[in-house]
Amino acid sequence: MSDIAFHTMPDGRTIAYRHTPGTGPTVLFLPGYMSDMAGSKASAVFDWAAANGRACLLMDYSGCGQSPGDFADGTLSRWRDEVLSIIAAHVAGPVVLVGSSMGGWLMLLVARAIPDRIAGLVGIAAAPDFTTWGYSEAQKAELAAGQTILEPNPYGPEPTPTHAAFWADGQAQLQLETPIPIDAPVRLLHGIEDADVPPAIGHRLLEALRSDDVQLTLVKGGDHRLSRDEDIALLLRTLASFAD
Repeated sequence: MSDIAFHTMPDGRTIAYRHTPGTGPTVLFLPGYMSDMAGSKASAVFDWAAANGRACLLMDYSGCGQSPGDFADGTLSRWRDEVLSIIAAHVAGPVVLVGSSMGGWLMLLVARAIPDRIAGLVGIAAAPDFTTWGYSEAQKAELAAGQTILEPNPYGPEPTPTHAAFWADGQAQLQLETPIPIDAPVRLLHGIEDADVPPAIGHRLLEALRSDDVQLTLVKGGDHRLSRDEDIALLLRTLASFAD
C-alpha cells in the first residue's frame, strides 16, 4: 500500500491512513480489535470506492497496523479521538461510518460526537459493550484489579491481550443500557454463526438506537468475520445505498 499517508495529532501521535477522493459521503472504515486497514473487508471497501469514484478513507488506530505506538495504550476514547481528528482534518462533508466488530462500538461513539456529519452507519458484527458481555466474571475481576488477560486467538498464533485500561474505558462507554441518541440510517450485518459476537447483540443494538431507519440483516452461514465473497458483496451493496 504505497499510498499510505500520516496524520499528526496535537499530542504528536501519527495515524496512518489511506484516502481516495470521490463523490458522495466519505466512507470511513473502522477496523475491529487488533485489526487494521489491510484487512480483507477494508481493502474491498477501498477498492470498490476507488473503482466507483466514491470518497473513502481507511485508517489504523495508534498502536495498530502502520500507525506507531503501543497497543497497550489503546482505549476506545483514545481511538475515538483519533477518528474525530482524521475526519476534521481530511474529510469534507458527510460521512458514512463502517464499523467492524469493535469498530461497530467505536462508530457509535464517533456518531454521537458529530451527529451533523453522519450520513449513515454500517455495522459488521458490531460489538458494543463487549467489555460487559464478552468476559467471564473472573476475567472482569482480574481486569478491574489492573491485570492484563490473555485469550486464545482464533485468527493468529499470538494470544489476544485485553489490558485493564481498555476494559475500564469500555465500561465507561457502554451503549446498550440506555437509548442511543443517533438518528441517522443504520444498517447492521450479522452472521448467524458468529461465535464471537452473539446475533442477540445485533438485536439489542437495533432496539437501543433512536433512529427510525435501522435494519438488521442476519446472514445464514455467516461467521464473525463476514469475509466470504457473498458477505463482501452484501457489504458493498449496502454501501451503495448511501450513494446520495
